[in-house]
Formats: sequence, C-alpha cells, structure tokens
Amino acid sequence: MGLWAVHLPRGSPSASQWAGALCASTLCMGNAIRALVAFVPADCCQSYLVRDLREMPKDKMVDLSGNQLRRFPVHVCSFRELVKLYLSDNHLNSLPPELGQLQNLQILALDFNNFKALPQVVCTLKQLCILYLGNNKLCDLPSELSRLQNLRTLWVEANCLTQLPDVVCELRLLKTLHAGSNALRLLPARLQCLQELRTIWLSGNLLTDFPAVLLHMPFLEVIDVDRNSIHYFPSLAHLSSLKLVIYDHNPCRNAPKVAKGVRRVGRWAEETPEPDPRKARRYALTQEESQDGEAPALPSLLLPPNS
Repeated sequence: MGLWAVHLPRGSPSASQWAGALCASTLCMGNAIRALVAFVPADCCQSYLVRDLREMPKDKMVDLSGNQLRRFPVHVCSFRELVKLYLSDNHLNSLPPELGQLQNLQILALDFNNFKALPQVVCTLKQLCILYLGNNKLCDLPSELSRLQNLRTLWVEANCLTQLPDVVCELRLLKTLHAGSNALRLLPARLQCLQELRTIWLSGNLLTDFPAVLLHMPFLEVIDVDRNSIHYFPSLAHLSSLKLVIYDHNPCRNAPKVAKGVRRVGRWAEETPEPDPRKARRYALTQEESQDGEAPALPSLLLPPNS
C-alpha cells in the first residue's frame, strides 16, 4: 500500500463509508506533510516563501502578510526605495536592525503578530505616515516613538494597554488614532495638544465616564466610544467639527446632545426623539432597584430605534 492508501470495507461501500475513507486519507496526508515540514529548516521555508523577491518591486511595496513568518527576511532591507511594507498576520516578535535602512518607508503593517514590545528600529523610520500595531501584546509604547513626527495614522487596537501612552500625545501631525479593544479607563489631558487629530476610536475599552479631554477638542470629526461602560454623556453640541459620534452598547441614561447635522449611532439616536431626562433617570433607578423578575417596560420615549 502507498503512504496514503486507506483500507476500504468489503462489498459496495456506502456514501458515508466513502466520506470516512476520504477524511482518513486527508488526515494521513496532512500528518505526513507536517512531519516532513518539521525537518525543513525555518530559513529554507522562508527562502521559499520570499523567493520571488530578488529585486525592488516596481510598485515599491512588499506584502508578506499571512506567511507564518517567525523571522523577518533581512534581504528585503536591501530595497532602499521601499515605501510600503506589510507584515501582518505572521508570528513575528522582533525585527532586525537592518530594517532601519528603509528610510523611505511610509506604511508599515505589524498587526496580528506576537510583539510584546515595539522594536526600537521602528522608531528610526522617520518617513512613516501610517503604522499598524493592532492585535499584538503591547503594554506600552517606547518614548522614542516621538521621533516619528510624520505619523498621521496609528493603530494600537486589541493590545494590552491599560492607559494611553504619553508618547502618543507628542505625535503632532496625528490625524487618526485607533485604540479600541484595550483596557483604557481614561485619556491623558495632553491629548488635546494633538490639534490635527480628526478621528479617535475607543470602542471596547473600560471607560466609565466620557473622556473629559475630548470636550476640549473642537477639531474632532469622529468619536467612537462604543462598547464601554459610560453611564452619562455630556453635551457635545459645542464641538463644531463633529460629524459622527458612536456611543452604542453603553449603559447610558441619555444620548449625547450634538449640533444639527451631526450623526449619532446609539440608543435614542436619529429616528427617535431625545428622551425626557426625568423619565430616563426614573427608569434607570427602577432597573437598578429591580433584582428579580422582569425588567419594567420602557416608556415610549425611551424605546431604542427599531424596537
């Protein structure tokens, strides 16, 4: 019998028997391949994966996303004119110092890897405009990140941040900040120094109060505080540049008041009228005091959209 031969039952096999035989054959094949790969050096595997990268790509972009890389292929650093480098969805936890040779790099994607700390070499890439660091294991960002004064977009969502690193407040040209799905409880007051900031995403954190610093940032266009624990929203009507506020999935007792033309996404938004604050407060207190049985019915003005 061959390596993947499977003994079939005698007689006329049924469809289920054929299916079982096929599954067993596939399982054997998969195990055999994994066994063979285990004997192949990692460097050889990586050489195979990046074998086509022998010269500078014409579009000045290298995309090695989803290649199961555990080490960055150093020869990519010889492409001195490289502008975009995508290393998403690998198993990287470090980068070689040779990466600093890519001084024309403007976009670097390191999301969905195993970084517990941002490699210092990243902070030497002074032309970076967009940096993706989401879905890693970062607990902080190095102070050297302040060297990236051309950074416009920073993604640090789905990491282990319990506070927004102070160095973020030194990125003067930052326009978009994605910091969702962390463990943030508040934002630093210095954040208002980022007068170019237009969009801030904070969904899925541990905010219990609407961040006060955002009330002093009239240049913000998009605020997302979805999926937090905010109970009360102050008025945002004075934020003259605001276009969109997302506050859904919060245990709030009111909707944030906004200027005319601003879109709200959340309870009591858009299609429904603003709730009477007294009814909202009375209903909330009733809910808190009710420990057993069904929750009291919602007053008509408190019903969420499409209810």
